[in-house]
Amino acid sequence: MDWTVWAGLVAGLLIAVVTAPAGVSGAVFLLPVHLSVFGVPNPAITPTNLLYNVVAGPGALWRYRRDGTLGGPLARRLIAGTLPGVVLGAAIRVYALPGPEVFQLLVAVLLLPLGLWLCARTLAPARRATAPAVAPAEPRPAVLIALAVAVGVFGGIYGIGGGSLLGPILAARGLPMSRVAPAALAATFATSLVGAAAFVVLSLAGPGDVAPDWRLGLACGLGGLVGGYLGARLQPRLPERALRLLLGVLAAAVGGFYAARSIGSF
Repeated sequence: MDWTVWAGLVAGLLIAVVTAPAGVSGAVFLLPVHLSVFGVPNPAITPTNLLYNVVAGPGALWRYRRDGTLGGPLARRLIAGTLPGVVLGAAIRVYALPGPEVFQLLVAVLLLPLGLWLCARTLAPARRATAPAVAPAEPRPAVLIALAVAVGVFGGIYGIGGGSLLGPILAARGLPMSRVAPAALAATFATSLVGAAAFVVLSLAGPGDVAPDWRLGLACGLGGLVGGYLGARLQPRLPERALRLLLGVLAAAVGGFYAARSIGSF
């Protein structure tokens, strides 16, 4: 068996174990691995990443379903927005790609300060309550769906499921991680399933390497399937503060990585 298959299995497993408790599939971390280590060509790298999400997603989702935390209006609204967005993003990726530098810069500008702020807010000493705590409200449905559409477009263009963007934004509003993580992963799975199918259809007529690298995507996905289940099983055992800190660190790490790549490309 090719070494890339074994390496993909290990990479998918390790990444998913760490990211699944925070509602992140891990595809955003696989993107530079596929590009720099495995040498997946553009634009095939995008559907390969989406294929990873499709195979890996059920592991964490099944565990969250067993725990009774999957479902609800938050997940439905995120899915309703990301599905049309990912189809549009796939078409943009094949026919009018703006270039990876734009994506790297946008992700860095969004995730780096958001991740650092989430870490700082999590680590700050808790203020003494002077009134009964009020549960934070979700964004309005129209706002939530519009946000999900934008994230779906990004997912279709660059092969990230969207959890790495949706998770920090929703957590920053104060929503509990027990609601954020399952909903973000459900949206990631649905987005990736539709996005991967769109790329397969576009590969029939699109120019260049449009179809996914099936062996590598499946290998990484199988590793992520096991890792995602283990990560989701860990989530109820981790305190809310640790989960928020994990999500903040992941967001800041991704933002910092792409900030460095953006600076290096100039």
